[in-house]
Amino acid sequence: MSPNGSAYDFVVIGSGAGGGTFAGIAAAAGAKVLVIERGPIQAIPGNDHLTNQRLSVYGHNAGPDANQVRIVDGRRELPWAPSYQANAAMLGGGTQVYGAQAWRFHPNDFKMASLYGVPEGSSLADWPLDYKELEPWYSLAERMIGVCGAASSMVHLPWTTSDYPMPPLPAGRPGNVLRRGVDALKWRSCTVPLAINSVPYAGRKACLQCEECVGFACGVNAKNGSHNTWLHRGKLSGNLDIMTDTAVTRIHHSMGTVTGLTYVNEQLGEQTISCRNLICAAGTIETARLLIASGFDNPHIGRNLQGHVYTGVTGLFKDEIRDGIGPGPTLAVTEFLHDNDGYVGGGMLADEFVMTPITYWKRHRAPGVPRFGQDAKSWMLNTYSRVLDIKGPIQDIPSSECRVEISTSERDVLGMPLVQLSGHTYPESIRTSRFMFEKASELMRAC
Repeated sequence: MSPNGSAYDFVVIGSGAGGGTFAGIAAAAGAKVLVIERGPIQAIPGNDHLTNQRLSVYGHNAGPDANQVRIVDGRRELPWAPSYQANAAMLGGGTQVYGAQAWRFHPNDFKMASLYGVPEGSSLADWPLDYKELEPWYSLAERMIGVCGAASSMVHLPWTTSDYPMPPLPAGRPGNVLRRGVDALKWRSCTVPLAINSVPYAGRKACLQCEECVGFACGVNAKNGSHNTWLHRGKLSGNLDIMTDTAVTRIHHSMGTVTGLTYVNEQLGEQTISCRNLICAAGTIETARLLIASGFDNPHIGRNLQGHVYTGVTGLFKDEIRDGIGPGPTLAVTEFLHDNDGYVGGGMLADEFVMTPITYWKRHRAPGVPRFGQDAKSWMLNTYSRVLDIKGPIQDIPSSECRVEISTSERDVLGMPLVQLSGHTYPESIRTSRFMFEKASELMRAC
């Protein structure tokens, strides 16, 4: 039997960090909520190094499936193509397989346009709120989700309420080597906050510090996402229903008011339901595609698509660095978050997640090393355990020319127009990433 949309106070499209959080809170507060998720209940179990969301060129473990083709730079791309940039599609969205870093924004992040001006051709703008207003909600979310960390180390934040609910995970050898370099340079740093149980919390086990975290579903349910926190609480309330493996293909609206939606489910076929209030939280790209395909004509929809510009270095040491202890990030350099003369914003640097051997091979195979044979094996044996990654994101500068559009001629198996992605990384972001690359290189040499 298909659900009666009018029986719900809210229908939520997408169950990830946004949709799952809203749905769980609303249901726990007494509202009747229906969540529609296009993916399955969980990621493919196991720790297959060839098939996971972190290295997807051989396939992935968390969706989307092969039917979700996109057009990238004029080419049709399957979800495991490097240029596709697949976000997970399952209950909990990417929070089942993310690395779970749980950062608060720096106070200056909320007012970058005022601090730095608006770079020509960019769409940089201030937030309509500030850190002080958001701070108590950060604290609440950290308690409800479960975050480990050390507030005393967050010297870059005007901390005003409570500590993290769990202590930080202990650093392994890579983190200790990084600490050596940070101390030598006397740079500001902090413990990396993680939405991972460092001790048993909320009825779930503590992290085992295995090597397969980012890109993989947690084998002991210690990684905290919307699937096992907010949505779990919503289900316990009795007010939340969830439909998985169900794709919304159209939102119906009239005179600016949403009236219903159409979805496709393998068991139920195509169904159209009414709804009182709709929350569209299908992710940056799929939300834009659905709204545009449904005839919403706001000129801002699909604009200002931002990437996730990372920079950093990999160093080869004489002694062994890797100790097989995960998940990886333990220490972050906060010296260059802001106030870098001549640059808009800055960035963060930290020890990286544990690289699986195949990921190391794909990213760092040295020139001249053969692809197979004894020499290839010897290179891996002699180098894999002696490398350290220092990486981190910058504040990516937005541009209205980076956008999500839909094809006028090509459609997927559900009849929806294919996504078309266009645009480029804003030049200021590239310049800042080069600045942070130099800082990462300096830090690596100090280690």
